[in-house]
Amino acid sequence: MIAYRAILDVPRELAWFLSRLLHAERRERGTRRGSRALTCFRQAVFGLRWFRDNRDVAALARDHRISRATGYRYLTEVIEVLAAQAPDLHDALCQAKAYGAPHLVLDGTVFSTDRLGEKTTSVKGEQIDAWYSGKARKSGGNVQALMDPDGFPLWVSEVEPGSVHDLTAARDQVLGALYWAASRLDLSTLADPGYEGAGIGVHTPIKQPANGRALDADARTYNALLRSLRCLGERGFALLTGRWRSLRHLTTSPRRIDDIVQAALVLTHFEHGRLT
Repeated sequence: MIAYRAILDVPRELAWFLSRLLHAERRERGTRRGSRALTCFRQAVFGLRWFRDNRDVAALARDHRISRATGYRYLTEVIEVLAAQAPDLHDALCQAKAYGAPHLVLDGTVFSTDRLGEKTTSVKGEQIDAWYSGKARKSGGNVQALMDPDGFPLWVSEVEPGSVHDLTAARDQVLGALYWAASRLDLSTLADPGYEGAGIGVHTPIKQPANGRALDADARTYNALLRSLRCLGERGFALLTGRWRSLRHLTTSPRRIDDIVQAALVLTHFEHGRLT
């Protein structure tokens, strides 16, 4: 065996923040002092290493001199305490308005995960793999997100199976709140053509007429302006997956994707001073 030292490129303040959350969780559970294999701080480092480097849990557990089973249990605790700090949808909308955001950006993506054998019935009446996305051509979970005008992620939804269309997932997870934001907060949302027909306050590009006629100058100008503003929202998911490499492919139950993404969102908010 070859021993070596490495530096985890996250702020120490983030590890202390997570350590305090873990300490509060242990107190709530009534965990006796000294009964855990790792201190709260070392467990926080363990979890941050997994999020940042996407290391195999068994290898991380070996590095920290704990068993594989204990490693998975400790990682689950880290994910759960972080996900519990994720912003509520209505709070995120109110904060965006308070910060003076002129609009928000709605987008969705499929987070890759291991294949499941769960089946569902398609719109054509055929049996299909519920967690396979034909659009993304991979198995995973559909997660919706709201970004501020600069593309910083403000909120992420619960996970839907990968076969679920973005518009369908948005109807279940976020559109009701966006209607409220449009009517009460005067806060509109920009989205891509996949959300056409989303409803009041959600602006999408005007599609080419079915008869092949060209769009008029006003429609083309509207589309150009909308796309120039909306494209910045693409930064949101890139920021999450670029910083927290564990999101690039998850070897866990797809139904736990939302907890992991929400945990990564909390880490991102803390690093950027957005966590209150």
